[in-house]
Amino acid sequence: MAAPLTPQFGGARRRLIEELRGKGISDLAVLRALDLTPRHQFVPSGVRHRAYEDAPLPIGSGQTISQPFVHALYLQTLRLQGTEKVLEIGTGSGYQTALLAQLCRHVYSVERIRPLLETARDAITECGVTNVSLLCGDGTYGWPEFAPYDAILVGAGAPEIPQPLVEQLAVGGRLLVPIGGRDDQRLVEIARTADGTEQREISDVRFVPLVGRHGWEAT
Repeated sequence: MAAPLTPQFGGARRRLIEELRGKGISDLAVLRALDLTPRHQFVPSGVRHRAYEDAPLPIGSGQTISQPFVHALYLQTLRLQGTEKVLEIGTGSGYQTALLAQLCRHVYSVERIRPLLETARDAITECGVTNVSLLCGDGTYGWPEFAPYDAILVGAGAPEIPQPLVEQLAVGGRLLVPIGGRDDQRLVEIARTADGTEQREISDVRFVPLVGRHGWEAT
């Protein structure tokens, strides 16, 4: 990745990585992706000075960029090998998209809010990422044209597991989705097997609602 790693953020980024190590992120590929990806390019200028805090930040349109630990937890849980085709639901800022692009073969990412998608597209392009395809639409339907996927990540909280996403998983693939109320959820992993699916809970999380036909209604 030809990322513009602005020198004044180098120390802050390294401190963040050490903080994530202390919180249990040990996957070296994930830590390297975090080190090479300029989070400050994916947040509005007004909060850029906070880009390397382990905290969520507003990105406009009522949405947030998740705290880096949550991104790292998602990626460490998936244990990507670099050959996978991955679907991301909720492009948001594009930061997780750029991280994924370093860890898999190709990322397909869906965002329902067009201004966010366009801003994310610009940031991703500026980072030199080329193995990403973006779509504006209802992410709860997935992106069936390119299914099945080896991994699916949902970056918003759903009231229940969106069935179209389960159906777009390859056998052996895994879906990560926050399930619960509009404000608090549990991160759930669904693994697709030859006989059906297996499910386990990972941790408490807090995401904005997943809005769409197979999620929450817009308010």
